[in-house]
Amino acid sequence: MNGLKRFWRHITDGMALGQLWSQFHADARFSYRLYTQEIDSRRKPGVGRIRHIFRMAKLFLWAILDKLSPARRVLLLVALILFVPSMHLTGFTTSGIFWGCILLLLVLVLEVADRVVMKRDLQIAKEIQAWLLPPGPPQVPGIQIAFATRPANTVAGDYYDVFPRPGTHSIAGTYLIVIADVAGKSIPAAMLMATYQASLKTLAGISSTLIDLVDRMNTYACSNSQNGRRFTTTFIGEYNPATNDLAYVNAGHNPPILHRQTGGIERLSAGGIPLGILEKAPYESGSVTLQRGDWLVIFTDGVTEAVNIRQEEYEEWRLMALLNANLAATPQLLLSTVLSDINRFVGNTPQHDDITLMLLRAV
Repeated sequence: MNGLKRFWRHITDGMALGQLWSQFHADARFSYRLYTQEIDSRRKPGVGRIRHIFRMAKLFLWAILDKLSPARRVLLLVALILFVPSMHLTGFTTSGIFWGCILLLLVLVLEVADRVVMKRDLQIAKEIQAWLLPPGPPQVPGIQIAFATRPANTVAGDYYDVFPRPGTHSIAGTYLIVIADVAGKSIPAAMLMATYQASLKTLAGISSTLIDLVDRMNTYACSNSQNGRRFTTTFIGEYNPATNDLAYVNAGHNPPILHRQTGGIERLSAGGIPLGILEKAPYESGSVTLQRGDWLVIFTDGVTEAVNIRQEEYEEWRLMALLNANLAATPQLLLSTVLSDINRFVGNTPQHDDITLMLLRAV
């Protein structure tokens, strides 16, 4: 008996029957408003009450079906087709099977309503996140740029941008080249990505060295990282078009690949640990000079760790093979080629991580 009471308290979270009924009543009213907001519930002239009720029931059912994916619509219809004849054959509308199916259908209706609201909120979040990312690469003297991102879910934890840095002392001005990957996926990662973007745009306007910028970014990240659990790997480069120099700091990110026009390969790995782990973490910077024909490939681990149905990873060598075969292409063309190749490799395997790729070519 005590075990049954504990089970009931666990199921109800200790709520009394009156509280449970109030919660169900609120959920039902919310779901009804959601499904009927696009339904004209007025009775048409000359239509009887019974016919009007059947019409409303049909419209209500269609409203539910419209909220489901096509595959789930088929499953629900198959369940109803199997259920209705069995109800007719037994002839007992008061049987436990009948009311059990009705309650399951009611739970489905309530759950779908919650998911519809969540999906709508996610779509809004996706639109907001799109505003935080650049709509296209800027025109930067001396380099051609292409970039793209592909979220594993509706919203992503990856961030990328190329923008002129305010307050730089160079006559031509410098440009920040940034890519970042927040630990985790979906809403939590997307929220931290937004804070990363905001802090970067704010701190980039303060006259400072690249190391100082990264130090400040790390201090801010540590205050929002849940004791290091929500860290961010990032590559931040500062490009000077007047000298073709690229200073950079790699904070725990996949080392970008610098493919020289002579055929040599360099990895941009100087930096330190990811942002948000240790507030006083030391960082160092590196520097390279871009020559005409050099390629710089910057990516998140979602690119090289994309898996196919055999659980094989895409890996870096495939990315390098495509680069070597398309050195004369434009960054935009190579970007499309790489993404298409990843699609062929992955096939129908669900994407498990955000994919972000940035390509730069010195001209």
